[in-house]
Amino acid sequence: MSLELWKQSGWLREYKTSSKEVGSILALVDRDLADAVREEVSTDWRFNIAYNAGLQLATLVLYAAGYRAGRGESKHYRVIQALPLVMGEHFSDIAAYLDNCRRKRNVSEYDAVGTVSEKEVEDLLRTVKGFKVEVYKWLQQNYPELYPQ
Repeated sequence: MSLELWKQSGWLREYKTSSKEVGSILALVDRDLADAVREEVSTDWRFNIAYNAGLQLATLVLYAAGYRAGRGESKHYRVIQALPLVMGEHFSDIAAYLDNCRRKRNVSEYDAVGTVSEKEVEDLLRTVKGFKVEVYKWLQQNYPELYPQ
């Protein structure tokens, strides 16, 4: 599967981003990472906030590659699954992990309270922080014109 085939299927649309938008997305990521460690926030919600930071990073990657997720269902799924197509197969593990977190987030957001452990929040935060470092490197190497100053 390729991004072009995804576009033909309507799962993606062409999109042009800017360094300003990339900087704004990275600011959202920083805000979410800071909020996700606040102990006065429930564990479930901290997980959701950390997940959002990871999703925003994946969205940024897709934008940099010239695409955005199409409208409709499965938007988060498509953004996450595009990671190895854009960044390379070595990002398959992070895509699989974020997809598992997406499903867990859906349960904690819509179905049940108390489904997330403190360890799961810590693991997700550690993973997203590492992913953020990788996204910065990837941007610098592949799209230096989008790299925030």
